[in-house]
Amino acid sequence: MKQKQILLIALVASSLFGSSAMAVEEAAFKIVLTDGKFEVRDYPALVVAEVTVSGAQKEASNRGFRLLAGYIFGGNKGRKSIAMTSPVAQQPANEKIAMTAPVTQTQDAGNWTVRFTMPSSYTLETLPEPNDPKVRLRRLPPQRFAVLRFAGLARQGDVTEKSQELVAAIKTRKLRAVGNVTLAQYNPPWTPWFMRRNEVMIPVEPGP
Repeated sequence: MKQKQILLIALVASSLFGSSAMAVEEAAFKIVLTDGKFEVRDYPALVVAEVTVSGAQKEASNRGFRLLAGYIFGGNKGRKSIAMTSPVAQQPANEKIAMTAPVTQTQDAGNWTVRFTMPSSYTLETLPEPNDPKVRLRRLPPQRFAVLRFAGLARQGDVTEKSQELVAAIKTRKLRAVGNVTLAQYNPPWTPWFMRRNEVMIPVEPGP
């Protein structure tokens, strides 16, 4: 199976919006199987905001982040912005929306799709309409993932090695991969390498 690499980055306030801390809601999931650092997880349907940009990975991610940050910080018809702390406070003219993890970046045909996962309290119908037509709102279907956790800096060589290890684990357990490899990172840049939380993820066919 030809696999494209997906960069999946959990949003941390400092990594995108400065040095202040921000409580981040993570997308909920149900653990189906655990074996050491290997897991199979079921994720529910998720609502995301996304943009498609071109260029090199880092350049595209920066541009995509800026476009989406513009949307969640008030670049929408309701002028709604993200709460930088938790719990979420609501005000009549400026409702604050809690950010959730992850942020995803996917390459396809030379372009990158960058996504922000929206808070679970919102639906497509209740999210404000983006001012920028490049920002799209959509609902992702429920999906099962095989996941392998690892620490470190998640360099390209590390990701390749762990991805191969995950593919082998999937085959050993007679699971069927149905999508691309995802790299998940959940820490701000200054986190010591040995404390960093990383994951490689591959969608698999649902089963018992």
